[in-house]
Amino acid sequence: MTAARTLADLGWSAFFADQRRPEEATLLPQRVATVHRARMSALSETGAVKLMLPVHANTGDYAVGDWVLVEPGTQMLRRRLDRRTVLERRREGSSRPQLAAANVDALFIVTSCNADFNPTRLERYLALANQGGAEPVIVLTKADVAEDAERYRREAEALQRDLAVALVNPREPEAAACLGPWCGPGRTVAVVGSSGVGKSTLVNALAGPDHAAPQATGSIRQYDAKGRHTTTSRSLHAIAGGGWVIDTPGIRSLQLGDAAEGIDTLFAEITELAPECRFRDCTHAHEPGCAVQGAVAEGRLDPERVARWHVLRAENRGNTVVPTGPRGNKRR
Repeated sequence: MTAARTLADLGWSAFFADQRRPEEATLLPQRVATVHRARMSALSETGAVKLMLPVHANTGDYAVGDWVLVEPGTQMLRRRLDRRTVLERRREGSSRPQLAAANVDALFIVTSCNADFNPTRLERYLALANQGGAEPVIVLTKADVAEDAERYRREAEALQRDLAVALVNPREPEAAACLGPWCGPGRTVAVVGSSGVGKSTLVNALAGPDHAAPQATGSIRQYDAKGRHTTTSRSLHAIAGGGWVIDTPGIRSLQLGDAAEGIDTLFAEITELAPECRFRDCTHAHEPGCAVQGAVAEGRLDPERVARWHVLRAENRGNTVVPTGPRGNKRR
């Protein structure tokens, strides 16, 4: 990633340009490419650079894909610009979310047409994408060895209204072309999913054969469709033909917090019924006149999907920090 590129090639837009203050005119916009415990790197118009961090800077406050303003010559990071979109997940046992990627246009949620296909887990990824502002795309791999790949496609499409689903073989040259509608100059996609489903292989396919540092790939265990972690950090890679892709480590558990809007979008067919309930504070579990339970009884809603909706709403409520109002009173 040493070739000269314009800021627009890197994803710069008016959204970020409008945030620069008059006194920051001499600072250089750069895009964060890697984030480690004690160091960070970025992409500039002239290539990859190592960022100098201010004293007491916390790299955990930055995400791959962030735009930052940097001093010319010293490469000292001075300010992070506001994000257009952000992907963050709740870590189990922690009240602080973990940043996964920033300024992403589309999130490729990769799963395979085998035992890895898990609607409950996919719904969590979809809620994360919805909340963060990225367009979710389910990417189904291993369709070539599945008995009925179209069944997996139908099940994936049913997870969210107007959800895009693509069947790809990451090892085939056509994989990048299949995902072309979400890529392109200045656009950024992120790749998430369980270990062993072909995430790193997909990143390599998008980056093209001339990619300088391809991602390591690992085999998948046939008996349970699980694989080993081959990506251990997040990084920004150029996509052949323009655009950028962010690979992420395989996630074993995904907790939701501060994602109420994302859950509402995910379960739109359910949340749109809630205002029709008899009681404004209906829990949609047992109250008379509940429109949600009525739709279940009439066969218009899948009871299993409603049950998963209840679980995610409860989990999100428990993981969402409630601000403290006057005199210590809690307010939502």
